[in-house]
Parts: sequence; C-alpha cells; structure tokens
Amino acid sequence: MKPIFPRQSVLSPLMAVAANIIIIFIVYSLARVEFLLENWSYFSQSVAEGRLWQLLKAGVVFDTPGIFYTNALYVLLMLFPLHLKERPGYYRICKWVFIIVNSLMLIANLGDSVYFSYTLKRTSWSVFGEFGNEANFGKIMGVELLNHWYLVIFAALLIWGMWKLYLSPAMDIRRQPMVRYYVLSVLSLTVAALTVIAGIRGGLFNHWYNYFAAFPFLYIGWRLLRGKRRRMGGTMSPARSAAGTVCMLAGVILVATAPIGGWRHRDIRPIAISNANAYTSRPIETALVLNTPFSMIRSIGNVPFKDPHYFDDKELLASVYTPLHSPSAAASPADSVRAPKAPGKNLCVIIIESFGREYIGALNHEILGSGYKGFTPFTDSLLTRSAWWRYSYCNGQKSIDAMPSILASIPKFVRPFIVTPQAVNKLKGIPALLGEMGYHSAFFHGARTGSMGFDGFARSIGFQEYFGREDFSKDPRFGGDKDFDGYWAIWDEPFMKWFSLKMTDMPQPFVTALFTASNHHPFQIPEEYKGKFPEGTMEIHKTVGYTDNALREFFAVAKRQPWYDNTVFVITCDHTNMRDHDEYRSDIGSFYGPLIIFDPSENITPGERDAIAQQSDILPTMVNYLGYEKPYVAFGIDLFNTPAEETWAVNDINNTYQYVKYGHIMQFDGTKTIGLYAITDHLMKTNLATLPESKPLVEKMETELKAIIQQYMDRMLTDTLTPQ
Repeated sequence: MKPIFPRQSVLSPLMAVAANIIIIFIVYSLARVEFLLENWSYFSQSVAEGRLWQLLKAGVVFDTPGIFYTNALYVLLMLFPLHLKERPGYYRICKWVFIIVNSLMLIANLGDSVYFSYTLKRTSWSVFGEFGNEANFGKIMGVELLNHWYLVIFAALLIWGMWKLYLSPAMDIRRQPMVRYYVLSVLSLTVAALTVIAGIRGGLFNHWYNYFAAFPFLYIGWRLLRGKRRRMGGTMSPARSAAGTVCMLAGVILVATAPIGGWRHRDIRPIAISNANAYTSRPIETALVLNTPFSMIRSIGNVPFKDPHYFDDKELLASVYTPLHSPSAAASPADSVRAPKAPGKNLCVIIIESFGREYIGALNHEILGSGYKGFTPFTDSLLTRSAWWRYSYCNGQKSIDAMPSILASIPKFVRPFIVTPQAVNKLKGIPALLGEMGYHSAFFHGARTGSMGFDGFARSIGFQEYFGREDFSKDPRFGGDKDFDGYWAIWDEPFMKWFSLKMTDMPQPFVTALFTASNHHPFQIPEEYKGKFPEGTMEIHKTVGYTDNALREFFAVAKRQPWYDNTVFVITCDHTNMRDHDEYRSDIGSFYGPLIIFDPSENITPGERDAIAQQSDILPTMVNYLGYEKPYVAFGIDLFNTPAEETWAVNDINNTYQYVKYGHIMQFDGTKTIGLYAITDHLMKTNLATLPESKPLVEKMETELKAIIQQYMDRMLTDTLTPQ
C-alpha cells in the first residue's frame, strides 16, 4: 500500500507500526478460527455451551505477547531514532522483515492446527528436542501439504493480504528540524517500547481504564502546549506551560502504569502458558486460547520441574505416598493366586505405535457398545487368553513419553522426560533391575538408530543392546531397505518377524522391548496389503488393521521358537491417535490405551480385571512377577498385588493433572481442583467438583495427587530416582 501518512509528520513511522500490528492481530484471529474449524470435533461441545466468544476474546490476551515477541525487531527497526534511515529503501527492508516473520508465525499456527489432533495441545519448544534427530521431515511435510492443500491456499491469501494492506511511512527528512525529529522519534520509540514490553508481559490491557483516564489529561496538555503562545517577552505564559506539562505528565504516568497494574497494584508477573487455564472450563480448550508462537517462545529454557511446596514435612509426605517399592513387604496380594510369581521367565514388551483402545473391538463393549467391531481381529482373539484391565490409561500423548512411562515407570509430567535436564539422572528401568538377576536385554525399533533419542534412553535404563533399521538391513534373511516404508522405519511385519528370530539368538532369561512404527502418519501400508484391511472412516484404520496382522504374524513365528512358552508378553501402545468417537476425544478419553499381559503358559489367569491400570504400572508389576526382591523407585503399582480400590492412574494435559481413583477422575491445575467426574462419564459432561457431597472425596484425592507430584518433583530435582 502506498504511504498514507503526511510526509511532514515525524510520527508517521509510529502510526504505520500501530496499523500494521493491528493487521497481525486480525491474521492471528483468523488463524484461530481455522484452528477451531480444523478441530471442530474437539471444541463443538464448548461452542454448544456458548463459550466460543469467551474463548476467542481470551485468545487476544495471548496473541498480544505472541505478536509483540515476534515483532519486537520490526518495531525497533521502524522507530530507531536515526535520520539517515528515513529513506524508501530502508522501509522496504522493514516491510520484508515484517512479512517474512509474520508469515512464518502464521504457518506455525496453521500447521499446529493439524498436529493438534495427535497431541491435543499447542506445540512447545520441546518439539525440537523430540524430533531433532529425524531426517524425514521434508517428505512428511510434502505429504501434509497435499493432504491439507486448503491450508496452503488460506496461508497464501493471508500473506498476500498482509502484503497489500501493509502501511508504509513516509517522511521528507530534509524538511524536518533535527531537534524536533529526534525529540519525537525518541518519544515514539519510548511509547512503542513500553507497549511492546507490556504486551510481552501480558499486561497491556490489564487496567484498560487507565487509558481512558489518561486521554483527557493528554489532550488538554497537548492543547495547552500546542496552542498559541501568549506573548510575554516572546515566551509562553509560565502558568500555561506548567499546566500543560503537569497534564502531559499525569497522562503519561497513567499510560505507563496501566500495563503493570496501575498506580496501586504491582501485578507484573509475565503471562505464562498455564494462565490459559483461567479462561477455560476444560483443559483441552487452552489449545484454542493459546497460539503456537507464544507457546513455543514461552517454553524456551523453562525449568520443567519445580518444587510445588505441597509438603514441607517429608515424613508426612511419605505417609501419604511414596514411590519407593519394597517387594518383600508387599501387602494385600489381590491377584497373586491368579498370577503367582514366575522367576526366570523371559519378558517381551511390545509398544505399538498409536494403538489406542478405540480401535480394539473387544475393549469397547462397555464404551461403544457390543455391536462395535473395531479393526483388530487378532488382538481381540489374544485378549481371550490375556489379562487386561477395565480402565487402562497412557501416561502421555507422544511417542517420546512412552519409553519412560512403560520401561522406567516415569510418567510424563509437564514436559517429556527424555528432553529435560533430569534425563541424565541415575535411573534403573526394567532391563537394569532384571539385569541384576542375570537377564540379557535388548531394545528394538525399526527406524534408524538415533531416531527420537530412543537409543540413548534405552542405554540409560539398562538395555545392553539396541537394534535399529541398520541392523535389520544387514540380515540377508530379510529384504533390507526394500522393507523401508519410505518415511519412518521398516514395515512392522518384517521387522517383527526379525525381532522374533533375534530373540532366539539371545541367552535366556532375556528382557526385550519392541517399539513399532507403521501405524503412524502418513498411515501407509505395503503395496501387497492395499485393499485387504477395512478402510473404516479414518485413514489410520487401515494401518491399525495392518499392524494387528503384523502382530498375528509375529506370534505365528514366535510360537515356533524355543523361548516362547517361557516368556510373558506385555502389549500396550505409546499413545492414542486419531479419534472417531466423542468418548475418545474427551480430556481423559484421549489417554485410553490398552494394557495386555499374555503368558502362553497360562500362569497368569486370563480375563478382565475390574480395576485401573496405567503404563507406569508395567515396571512394578513385571519385576515383582519375575521375582525381583530389592527396593526400587516406580511411580506406579504392582497390579497383581494391589486391591482394585487402591489402583490409580495419573497424566497431565495442557498443564492440568488428571488423577483417576475411587471411581472418579479429578482434574487439578496445580493450585485447585477444577473438575471431578465419574469414571464412567466418558464424555466428561457432568462436573461433580462443586457439589457439597463431593468435598470429602475431592480433598482426599487432591491430597494424594499433591503427594505424587511432590515426590516426583523432589526426586527429579535431587536425583533420587533410585533407592538411596
């Protein structure tokens, strides 16, 4: 757009900056509407309850720091007081800085609207640690651009709009007195700096009434100082000058103090991601309130683990909850008759990518009805010979959360454990504990070594060997890289068959873990299997069918191996994924995952257990089952030796903890309980937290959850994840 401001105005750069920033506020709001539409199934309940306008208004609160964070350099370039920069060429450079930066931020927001369906949260800075070792993002992004072509068009239109609507300042510096130019330029930069700092801290509109109060003072002061001077020896009247100065000063003070709480208050703490909870009724809504640039910037360098100071009395804390397990002192053997200890058995843990409970027909008779078939006929048949739990949950929502939860009993709190500084703490996972009993151990993942940082973490918890794509490709019995899926890893079926044969080469007893990969975006299956599995209603359904069949083929090979009858198998998922039913879109439903324990020797009685289970229970359950008798630290329970009423699960979603116990789900934001739901309320429609009769249960559950969080933080910060 051509310059529209008076050429003689020194304030034209400031006015241009203000107009262009307003354009970006509009762009962010349009991106938020797109985010809502792209993920309508997750927010339709909020819209139906009449909270859409409230959420959109709250979004502006978080757009403000996001916009000012990313445009601070642009503001400085535009307003830096230097007369040499007042040239059209310089302002064209500023325009390009503005367009490039805000186009990237727009792309981040639009891209996150797609990624949200996998994580149910806004992307944070930790994503670079989670996927830093992946080399296939170009190919993945290409697929996504094709699948979401309409977002490409939408982004292009918005970027074109930013370019066309951009307002350029214009000033003929030759006509400007230098003193006047520098005085007004410094004043412009000062006003802009205060605005940017206030916006970044989230306080720009904290006390909006200060701005209204300041207006008459500024206007009167301006008129007094600008009006015709009353000649008294060629100077302005002292009284008029003093009055004008006082009015201007009062106005500036009101404006300057508005962002930090006015002249009486000092609420100047910078706005944080967790503040989004104050504007929402359920944790998932925070993703609609936040924006991706803000979420990423505010998570840079954040210390993930802090002492919450719930319990300063450590003896009292230990009496409420302790993660220190002493197997020899285990009480109340609830299931020991149906699962007597079996020292010397091999252990095989299979972590299936995105194998959510929703896809498994036999696990959904209660939630989705007996007529629901699912997409996993083999897993359904395996369940008839396995132990499984009525209420079973994942501890995280990303692949990188799964290994610590499943193999080291460290649930994901705040941030994925693998990418925190505490990942170098002393750890003892399943392989380390069983290694003390003479077990050989190996971890298998069909991607290249280094992917997701799995190899490093596997070593840290005691795995003696790691096998990846490169190792598979060296084996002449298989197809090598011909079996590579082209995106992530070796197809599940050949890799799982190879996994079975590799265990035959190991000395017994052994403990192994396999992390599959095929049931992953972009949800492709081998050419020879296309059309052989139900397409369902979502693109993941066919890959679920393929993975289920790969599991069938794995057991077909395994049962012919000499170690098979002496092995117990644990099957779970890393996290859930695409969701087709509202019951699995709720805050707790997004964590519903299977936990299946299969012992071919039938030492473990098959059938459903009417109890709660979580991924972090796998370590204490299995090491106890296999006869480990030393103390160890685990944030889970022994499912075979804990009464059903004492089983529990915990996870966190959008800075809100969810604690499942006593037939209820409690949501806790770190300060107070914000929700209480019956465990059978899969849609989470009836919040019981405010009912008087719920108060004793809320207090009990909140105390227990605080103890779990306190123990977790204490042990992270003091490096005591092993017995002292």
